[in-house]
Amino acid sequence: MWLAWSLRRNLGGRVDVRRVQYRKRGWNSPALDALCDAEDALIRMRCDLRCDNVILVGHSMGARVAVHLAAAQDVGGVVALAPWWPCDDATLVPKRCRLLTVHGTADTWTDPRSSLAQTLWARERGVDAQWIGVPEAGHYLLHRFRLWHRLTYQFITEELHERLREA
Repeated sequence: MWLAWSLRRNLGGRVDVRRVQYRKRGWNSPALDALCDAEDALIRMRCDLRCDNVILVGHSMGARVAVHLAAAQDVGGVVALAPWWPCDDATLVPKRCRLLTVHGTADTWTDPRSSLAQTLWARERGVDAQWIGVPEAGHYLLHRFRLWHRLTYQFITEELHERLREA
């Protein structure tokens, strides 16, 4: 919630920031409720705004949802914050999609070593991927929250500027 507010404030009216509210908690395989909810939200947003420049930001399970959406949809970039990628989910990120992974090095809920390895594998496959560790930060992005916000904001503005140059 704070990140969405921060992005709205910093990006102003140039960018539409939306949050997905999941109907149910959890990944819930095989129904994949969170993924279905996010996919529906992305389709509605694209219809409402008639836009192609989409960057997804997800925390924990939301980062898992984001890479699954990136695999199936035309998404320009993914910001994965303390991602929960238990099944090598970052391998789903296509080469056309940029990836920024930010993970607290003290996270005990999701494994920063796993997200680092998966981000490096994505880079080896040709994805423009970067991993940034936040020293002593845990899972909830509270320690050094300004850094998390700044990195996310910078990634989004860089990606949007790049898309505008290509257009």
